[in-house]
Amino acid sequence: MENVTSDTVAAAERPKTFDAFGRHINYLRVSLTDKCNLRCVYCMPEQVVFRPSDELLTDDELTTILEAASALGFDKFRLTGGEPTIRPGIVDIVARIRALPGTREIAMTTNGIRLRRLAEPLRRAGLDRVNVSIDSLDPARFRRMTRWGNVTDVLDGVYAAEAAGLTPIKLNAVVIRGFNEDDIAPLAALTLQHAWQFRFIEVMPFADVAEFQQATIVTSAEMIERIERELGPLTPENDGHLDGEARIYRLAGAPGAVGFISPVSAPFCASCNRVRLTADGTLRLCLLKDGEIDLKTPLRRGAQADDLAELMRSAILHKPWGHELGAGVIPLNRIMSEIGG
Repeated sequence: MENVTSDTVAAAERPKTFDAFGRHINYLRVSLTDKCNLRCVYCMPEQVVFRPSDELLTDDELTTILEAASALGFDKFRLTGGEPTIRPGIVDIVARIRALPGTREIAMTTNGIRLRRLAEPLRRAGLDRVNVSIDSLDPARFRRMTRWGNVTDVLDGVYAAEAAGLTPIKLNAVVIRGFNEDDIAPLAALTLQHAWQFRFIEVMPFADVAEFQQATIVTSAEMIERIERELGPLTPENDGHLDGEARIYRLAGAPGAVGFISPVSAPFCASCNRVRLTADGTLRLCLLKDGEIDLKTPLRRGAQADDLAELMRSAILHKPWGHELGAGVIPLNRIMSEIGG
């Protein structure tokens, strides 16, 4: 007989929220700030103008929206930015999310620069794991891609996260033609020494930098070919099924794995279970479509968590099936740093 635990029963009793296509939506990606301590070429212009602080959600406003999400059955939260670790009070925010009923997982996508100091406090507050962005191991190339960054700071952050138990470690690289396509194999080779998952991401077109992004895309198929040419065959894992949004492979004898996220060449919209909360308080229903629902305005006019939950439930029913990049429909109202990926 199957062992049924109290946690299993509690999960079964929690509410569930579905979109009009029957997808169970339980994953909220939370952008804590549009600001960043880097200026990656595929993400934002170097002279970007950020939103004034009073346009962003306060900690209490954020908590109220997350309480509404929890009441709808959201149990997985990912903290993003901009760069989430530069948000004041980040450790307390993690603790607040951990205290929400039914929270199953809290993850963070970060550039890793501040993890050397924050990894242990974040773990104690309730953070489960991190995804760290690292687009090159070559210092000069890394600096060119991030404009301001030092790759040593990022690697120090990765090791600090691993030591703190923020595992499994997942590393991300956005591959840009003319910048870091020669880094694909060296980055994948990290999985031969470490039990990390290295995930390569096709660049996606957004707003002011869309033309640059479209001109520099490297498809997952080309990435796989480059890795196999230099490091040997990649064997599919999970019977080829997605792990979240990534298809996972392994090099022979590797303790780690290699993943490919292919929103342009092989969209995974059918399995999408997520929506996004922007730092200025809108619920974005699809990363690559502009439709958003304003939650901040009703909140500042006195709406409570149950009111916001109904707004969110109604909005999720209108979540689109998927993006339309293939038809030339490009999201225009925000750059990536304002959405959080």
